[in-house]
Amino acid sequence: MSKLVSKWNYPTTIRFGAGRISELPDALAATGIKRPLFVTDPGLAKLPVVASTLKILDDAKIPYGVFSDVRPNPVESNLTAGIAVFKKGKHDGVIAFGGGSALDLGKLIAFQAGQTRPVWDFEDIGDWWTRADSNAIAPIVAVPTTAGTGSEVGRASVLTHEATHTKKVIFHPKILPAIVIADPALSVGMPQFITAGTGMDALAHCLEAYCAPGYHPMADGIAVEGVRLVFENLPKAYANGKDLTARAHMMSAAAMGATAFQKGLGAIHSLSHPIGGLYDTHHGMTNAVFMPYVLAFNRDVIEGKIERLAAYCGIKGGFDGFAKAITKLRKELKVPHTLGGLIKDLDMDKKRKGLIADMAIVDPTAGGNPVKLTKKAALSLLENSLSGTV
Repeated sequence: MSKLVSKWNYPTTIRFGAGRISELPDALAATGIKRPLFVTDPGLAKLPVVASTLKILDDAKIPYGVFSDVRPNPVESNLTAGIAVFKKGKHDGVIAFGGGSALDLGKLIAFQAGQTRPVWDFEDIGDWWTRADSNAIAPIVAVPTTAGTGSEVGRASVLTHEATHTKKVIFHPKILPAIVIADPALSVGMPQFITAGTGMDALAHCLEAYCAPGYHPMADGIAVEGVRLVFENLPKAYANGKDLTARAHMMSAAAMGATAFQKGLGAIHSLSHPIGGLYDTHHGMTNAVFMPYVLAFNRDVIEGKIERLAAYCGIKGGFDGFAKAITKLRKELKVPHTLGGLIKDLDMDKKRKGLIADMAIVDPTAGGNPVKLTKKAALSLLENSLSGTV
């Protein structure tokens, strides 16, 4: 019984369903936001989905500002610029609208705008979150337009430290959005590359959470169903972006993955983070590249769990069958098999490989890997991902 000790958390109010973006004014009123800052990314800001959402605010006569200086892997300068806009506009809350980058940065603007300490003082280490002034955190309404990170139901955000190219996790319970509007109709216009990358990110979250050690049967159950939803619906959403049913199931899977990974993540993420920080790659697609190599690395410890997972998903052949299903899915989604296929003109010498391995083993997600991730193991996984050896 001494091992059956854990701490569990579950997400916030989610208004799920096609067309529910129309409830945005009501969601703002429920959270007490009267003058929101609308945070999105520069690509999305130019699309009709943002124009139609802002029209909802206009029609409701809600004053707002817009901030879209958000990089695919947000950095501190993005946060600083966003806080300046938040303060200048005298905003009292944030609408975080978009994929993981916009959601993460929007949440951090709401969190950090009222703080006096540097954002790095709130990294997800021990009880560092208690350093923050909880009363100075502005409320957040999150509106995901992709189905991957699940940041809309998360109590943390990822921010890249520009000087070291290191991704840091900033945590506080009140970074969790007060209300989420999960409207799958907003994701219909996603390009295939983004559909694939974000979908594989959701799969990585569910898979690594399920495989992470520790006692969390509720997270395990959510992760298992999330994996099934991805296998059944990601190919459909990729093939036909207008398949609203597939889009809805993928949006659910994304939120499920982020709920489940409170149990832990693993080497897929701890290797993906330094690659993203150094090469500015798409996070979900980078996870997808590393997935089969890490799965094979962990086999001795997780084989029984993967056999049960495969059976639940209707995949024959136990561990090997599941691994083949991952490979088949990657191929169907045009995921590169190697890092060289992901990063154009990749030049990675021995020193750079060592740096990536050093960054991977101290990444906060490394501790959740079922097999201890040593520098030797990280280097081996990196070499395999370069050569394509599973």
